[in-house]
Amino acid sequence: MATNPISSSSDVGNRIDSIGLDMQSLLQIILTQLTYQDPLKPVDNFEFVSQLAQFTSLEQTRQITDKIDDLLSVQSATQTLGLLGRNVDVQTDTALLSGIVKSLSFKDSQPQLTIETESGEFLTNANISQIVAVRQTSGS
Repeated sequence: MATNPISSSSDVGNRIDSIGLDMQSLLQIILTQLTYQDPLKPVDNFEFVSQLAQFTSLEQTRQITDKIDDLLSVQSATQTLGLLGRNVDVQTDTALLSGIVKSLSFKDSQPQLTIETESGEFLTNANISQIVAVRQTSGS
C-alpha cells in the first residue's frame, strides 16, 4: 500500500502574508480613511460595516488555517505511529530497501523513521515520503 505525504493547507495564509497585511495594518487603513474623510460626505455605514466584516473574516480565515495546519501535523504523527513494527519498502537515493520500522522521532515537526533493513543495517532519519509500500508483517 503506497502512502502519500500530507500537504499543508497554509497556502491561503501564505498568500495573505505575501501581501504583507495583518489585522493591525487593516485597522490602520480604516482609521486613516476615517481621519481623512470628507465631513460633508462621510463613509456610508453599510460600507464601513462591510469593511469590518471583511477584516473579521480575514482574521478568522487565518485562524482556521493555523488550526488546520495543527490538525495535519497531528494526523501525520498518528499516521506515522501506525507504521511502527510494519514491513516497509523505502526508496533511498541509491536503492529500494525493505525493512521494519523500529522507531520514530520528529525533526522540525516532521516525522523521521528508523528502519532496520533485511540485511540488519539501520536506516536512520528516513522521511515518510520515502516509503513506497507498506506490507503486512510475517507474524500477522
